[in-house]
Amino acid sequence: MQLAEGGTPSNPAAAALPSAPAPAGQDQDNDTYSGWHGHDIVHRLTLEAGGGFNAPAGDKSYITWGGQFMVGGGVKINRSLAAMIEYQYIDDKLPGAIIAEAGATGGNNHIWSFTVDPQYDFFPKSSNDVYAVGGGGFYRKVTNFTDVEPQEFCTYFYCGIGYAPQTVGHFSSNQGGWNIGGGYQHRFGGMYGMSRTRVFAEVRYLDVLSPAVTTSANGLGTTTVGAGTKLIPVTFGVRW
Repeated sequence: MQLAEGGTPSNPAAAALPSAPAPAGQDQDNDTYSGWHGHDIVHRLTLEAGGGFNAPAGDKSYITWGGQFMVGGGVKINRSLAAMIEYQYIDDKLPGAIIAEAGATGGNNHIWSFTVDPQYDFFPKSSNDVYAVGGGGFYRKVTNFTDVEPQEFCTYFYCGIGYAPQTVGHFSSNQGGWNIGGGYQHRFGGMYGMSRTRVFAEVRYLDVLSPAVTTSANGLGTTTVGAGTKLIPVTFGVRW
């Protein structure tokens, strides 16, 4: 091929040939696989929902086993790090000793929270990933005592008196709390996990910084509950 004056190719078609595409599997493809789209804020948003059970981690005389669910949303700061805001609702049973001390026949703890929880993915370009998560925020804890009380039940044909558990006393507290843990997640969409949809399983340690309480809730017997509410929530869910 001859060169024109100045060293440029004399064949215009040769000068217009496109450069070869980047090999498959480089960062531009891995960005898609990991769900990372740089400055595209819509694609950087992420949502989650899940549920599971809780095990007591502290003094088992103050709280027992129960269930929970959580929902959350946030934004991916980079391929590995996401900043999440999460809402969680926990329903755990009260130990029999506290129920008997109050003079009731049943009881539960309801805990709901809003927390900020950063999440770090260790393998953001893989379809199988492990991650660390933790954070803290606001927690509200309500302790309820129940008794079986008469209650009117009605159908289309008649009304009658039956018996059902009803709240007869309660006390509550507002406080901070924190959690830390980790989990496993699987991305759908082939061996490189091209889909944004992920299923996950995780476990955390949760410490609600509730105060010690000695009270006669709504005229029930004097009840004493120690400070702190420590749980291990286990959650299964999905992320987008």
